[in-house]
Amino acid sequence: MTSRERVRAVVDARWFNRFIIGVIVVNTVGLGLETSPGLMAEYGTLIHTVDLTAIGIFVVELAAKFYAYRLRFFRDPWNWFDMVVVGVALVPAGETFAVLRALRIMRALRLISQVPSMRRVVTALLSAIPGLLSILGLLLLVLYTSAVVGVQLFRGAAPELFGDLTTSLFTLFAVMTMEGWQGIAEEVMAVYPAAWIFFIGYIVVTSFIVLNLLIAVLVSTMENQLSAERWEEDQSIEAVQHARVMDELRMLYDKLAEVQAALPRQTGGPADGIDQVDPTAGRAEAAQHGARADAALPSHEKPDRLPEPAA
Repeated sequence: MTSRERVRAVVDARWFNRFIIGVIVVNTVGLGLETSPGLMAEYGTLIHTVDLTAIGIFVVELAAKFYAYRLRFFRDPWNWFDMVVVGVALVPAGETFAVLRALRIMRALRLISQVPSMRRVVTALLSAIPGLLSILGLLLLVLYTSAVVGVQLFRGAAPELFGDLTTSLFTLFAVMTMEGWQGIAEEVMAVYPAAWIFFIGYIVVTSFIVLNLLIAVLVSTMENQLSAERWEEDQSIEAVQHARVMDELRMLYDKLAEVQAALPRQTGGPADGIDQVDPTAGRAEAAQHGARADAALPSHEKPDRLPEPAA
């Protein structure tokens, strides 16, 4: 096993992944402790030491992965994510990079790339974007249409809620979230009692239909992803089993060849150094045996004519 293969075995090992997760958790807790002036005044040196140690471990991890996989390292988008997060941590402190230094807490997001369940959820969200865009477009269309209708119907009753298109959009967005929609509806219904029809219909369409469609798309995408992962696992297991069976068959074939080589050769052609039997010589010998048998018989038991030998 080469050194590159050894490094790859280490970075792919489960214990190494768990070690990195532990470092991320400790580093995240340390970044949270930095927000406490009292703790920093008493344990600031220790907290900074833990932070620098975690950064060093992350850099070594990425370097080891790059050494193990070479250019294939850049094919995994999660490796790019880890590089950005660790790169932000390496930005020097100062007023110019104060914003980037504040983003050091993004190192906690490395848990997403290390924990398979989190990575599966994020991958499902990204895979569901095409389906979500169409549903979000439908939701925006319903919201915009309802806002225009609300301005035209309820501008006089509640100008602070439906005075213009922007205000109406904000009001209907609040109604869609089911937060305080009763107070909005009651204020409008005080002037237009039949306004409940508008609000109930809008809530049913946006909150109970469109939003549930969003959830359905996400669940369907996650199920498809889980099915694809199970299929890949089954294929990998079958490939391992097939390779094992083929290895056993090769071993059996080699052993059979050794047994055949060890056995003495009983028959063979001229190339094996074995003389061939002449069939005519066999027939002549049989005729001689027959003649001797006839001579031994009494004269009255001898046949008048010998049978013709078989062709």
